[in-house]
Amino acid sequence: MPRFPVKKIRKQMKLLLLLLLLTCAAWLTYVHLSLARQGRALRQRPGSGRDGEKLPSVTDSHGVPALPSTQRAEDSSESQEEQASEGRDPNMLFPGGAGRPPPLNLTHQTPPWREEFKGQVNLHVFEDWCGGAVDHLRRNLHFPLFPHTRTIVKKLAVSPKWKNYGLRIFGFIHPAKDGDIQFSVASDDNSEFWLSIDESPAAAQLIAFVGKTGSEWTAPGEFTKFRSQVSKPRRLMASRKYYFELLHKQDDRGSDHVEVGWRAFLPGLKFEIIGSAHISLYTDESSLKMDHVAHIPQSLASHVGSHFPQQEPSVDMLRPDPRDTFFLTPRMEPSSLENVLEPCTYAPTYILKDFPIARYQGLQFVYLSFVYPNDYTRLTHMETDNKCFYRESPLYLERFGFYKYMKMDKEEGEDDEEEVQRRAFLFLNPDDFLDDEDDQELLDSLEPTEASVPQSSRQTPTSVAPAKNKKLTVVTPAPPMPSSLDGQTPRRSRALSWAARPLPLFLGRAPPPHTAPSKVYVTRVRPVQPRPRSSGRALPDPPWPHFPRVFLRPRPLPRVQLRAPPRSPQPHTRRTSGHQTPEPRPSARAQATHSQVAPVHAQELAVPTADSNWSAEAKPVTSFLSLSQVSRPQLPGEGEEEEEEGEDDGPPGEEAASDDSEEEEAVARPLGRWREDAIDWQRTFSVGAVDFELLRSDWNDLRCNVSGNLQLPEAEAVDVVAQYMERLNERHGGRFALLRIVNVEKRRDSARGSRFLLELELQERGGGRLRLSEYVFLRLPGARAGDADGESPEPPAAPSWRPDGRPELCRPLRLAWRQDVMVHFIVPVKNQARWVAQFLVDMAALHVHTGDSHFNIILVDFESEDMDVEQALRVARLPRYQYLRRTGNFERSAGLQAGVDAVEDPSSIVFLCDLHIHFPLNILDGIRKHCVEGKLAFAPVVMRLGCGSSPGDPHGYWEVNGFGLFGIYKSDFDRVGGMNTEEFRDQWGGEDWELLDRVLQAGLEVERLRLRNFYHHYHSKRGMWGTRSRKGSRVERS
Repeated sequence: MPRFPVKKIRKQMKLLLLLLLLTCAAWLTYVHLSLARQGRALRQRPGSGRDGEKLPSVTDSHGVPALPSTQRAEDSSESQEEQASEGRDPNMLFPGGAGRPPPLNLTHQTPPWREEFKGQVNLHVFEDWCGGAVDHLRRNLHFPLFPHTRTIVKKLAVSPKWKNYGLRIFGFIHPAKDGDIQFSVASDDNSEFWLSIDESPAAAQLIAFVGKTGSEWTAPGEFTKFRSQVSKPRRLMASRKYYFELLHKQDDRGSDHVEVGWRAFLPGLKFEIIGSAHISLYTDESSLKMDHVAHIPQSLASHVGSHFPQQEPSVDMLRPDPRDTFFLTPRMEPSSLENVLEPCTYAPTYILKDFPIARYQGLQFVYLSFVYPNDYTRLTHMETDNKCFYRESPLYLERFGFYKYMKMDKEEGEDDEEEVQRRAFLFLNPDDFLDDEDDQELLDSLEPTEASVPQSSRQTPTSVAPAKNKKLTVVTPAPPMPSSLDGQTPRRSRALSWAARPLPLFLGRAPPPHTAPSKVYVTRVRPVQPRPRSSGRALPDPPWPHFPRVFLRPRPLPRVQLRAPPRSPQPHTRRTSGHQTPEPRPSARAQATHSQVAPVHAQELAVPTADSNWSAEAKPVTSFLSLSQVSRPQLPGEGEEEEEEGEDDGPPGEEAASDDSEEEEAVARPLGRWREDAIDWQRTFSVGAVDFELLRSDWNDLRCNVSGNLQLPEAEAVDVVAQYMERLNERHGGRFALLRIVNVEKRRDSARGSRFLLELELQERGGGRLRLSEYVFLRLPGARAGDADGESPEPPAAPSWRPDGRPELCRPLRLAWRQDVMVHFIVPVKNQARWVAQFLVDMAALHVHTGDSHFNIILVDFESEDMDVEQALRVARLPRYQYLRRTGNFERSAGLQAGVDAVEDPSSIVFLCDLHIHFPLNILDGIRKHCVEGKLAFAPVVMRLGCGSSPGDPHGYWEVNGFGLFGIYKSDFDRVGGMNTEEFRDQWGGEDWELLDRVLQAGLEVERLRLRNFYHHYHSKRGMWGTRSRKGSRVERS
């Protein structure tokens, strides 16, 4: 029996394995070809090429992944045939449905090209967008499909002489002859030049650019400034055309220009601008409306860098918050909560029913609500230049900063006299802030007077550690021993909040002067260069300027001037309260390392300044003298002691020796140089927790636009929630457990009580998580009020179930919001195609993400010429919409009123809206919660984005003055009279304030809250609405 050839198989193992691999490859190839004929070819991983290498990803302006550049042309044609079979117009806005843009044109197919396209290229302009980098242009909300302007240009050299815009120039280049061509681009600011290897936009490659950060630029025609400007040689053929794309971004500075040059790759040749003889259009857009975007090419040039990797949010408001998605949690039925609290009438005292007010005075009667927990609507990232959140004046913060909230730690043995000195500079009470007029009046009224001579006593000066500004040096004498009549120790503590305290040392409200010896600030110049020896005659000293906003004593003090650096003698007169006296020669001189005292008896007060930007020529030094030293001449040996050594000075003869030694030391030092200040790196301080929210009030502050919602103290919010949960479980037998407090809003009424909106996440026993969102009223003891309409008095008050007599919770009558009420968004439009398209995309996305179909879009069109608004509504996937067409010029008031008239249900909410709004996902829930028929209207505060800012990187301010975004029940809107269409006919601005006046006078509250992630996109008003635009222009504007 033959044996199995094991040895031969082992020898030929490699050949057998190779044969097996070839067989498997042949089988896989057969299977792939079979499936390809059936249209089900084996798919590769997304983003992989034929050989498995990863290709650069391409996405459209809305984040939809693009097809790879290796896609066959047949795929594009098949997709177009599928769309045509479904009855969709491929040229209309978003043929695949709202929220999905048209398919990217990244195939080898291009629109039909005609010979008359030669001599010009397509130009798309994106206006009103800041920044100088091309990446800033890619961040534009409308780039690349919806430009402001679509036009043509006849050569690749453009200079509109404008600012804050971006250009996208695209078309075909026709080489003059075969050969290697080199390109270069020059611009101010950045630019990029992309060139394809053929006529397909999908194959475009970046070959030359000017800068990436926005700070790079070139002069016109400067083609060789940067290495990146000049491309490598490219082999081109005269018989073919090549797709190109030129992107340019200009900020608000410089001479705007962008140009592209080329040259044959030969030595010595210069770049020449590409003219009309060698360019042609990509497609003719003259007959297309602005909402027809399927023809616009989309390549890597228009999408590279537009989607950045996820980074840590730079703004606290962008971080996730339970409020943002709490509306998705099932809500408890309001019927199950009716008997939890006792009913009570809700009639706050701040209601202005039938109260006469002047026009636009309603702004002063709008109050803000308190919020818990912190929703981080305070724009902390915008407080670098705008510090209006803090109560200090900008001038004070600029000079002193926040050092008044810090208490510098003292070293052992260091005197505490610096405390009194530092407090003299502080505004310790909000009432102490002065206007510029008050400063001038107080300075003018400060006149020198004679001071009483205090009790003479020998004092030991003590060096006090300098403050933040090292240029101010202080020498303080030790305080005298307290007598029997003066036994109380002066207050030394530094409170860190606005709590009640003794009157501060400011504006004449200081403690009595007997608590410590009187002190006066004096300023002089301490030079290092040698000075001539005094010869019995002192040089006159120039007065130092007064320092505003600093008053040290309750009454004016005599003014003192110390000796300045030596200079040429000049006649000088001084203004005094009485007669002029000659300046006596000082009897002694104290010298120290960091501070010197040289008393000179004059009648001029020079106060130190905190400005540290002193020139090198004169350096002020502040000394702290006793009032006795400046009110009368010093006697020899009285109060004259060495600062460092603490020894008494000798007779006047020793003073001359001291002067000689000082002059010798000064000569040894270089002339014209000043002593450097010592920095205390080991300085420490103490500080207490400061809650600036306690300083804010609930009135509508129209001056500060970076502060967020008012913060409700945690103890108050927790106390109210605890009361409600106790009553809830008492009513339902402990079925519910509190998981977390999502949101608490409080409207304060100091006379009758406070209204609360409680939003709690509860866990039902044996069930799931539920959402509790109800209004409650914390009634003050003894507060009773009739109904606002005077028809139904308040029910008899039940005995308080709280034994301590504290305010109790009750259920306010007629103050319940409906979750399923219809919300109508009313938007008037005219020639705003790009914004209408974006608005419809946002509304469709809102419907998809929330699943809420109880809202309606009403567009009032004033004969828009740049798009078919009705067709755009028809193809957008919205739950409901209405299209109203009006003739004539744009009128916002008339458009809003027409939209409200189209609403038939009076028990539905109308939301007067704008077109340039970015909505958060909880906008519908927020409108419904804060609109109660007959009680509440809602005016959310929107954040107005700045130029170049986007919702992902919000920089701007809260629109605290605007009430154009307004939600109200239609029945209430009709009751107040609707919009004022007579006065506000051909203009807008002020109609929202006028409506607010009538709403308040009708007895309604207006809820005013800042909403998270609620933005108004930046746009300029130039050319808006096209009401007075010149006809016949070939430029199409949206």
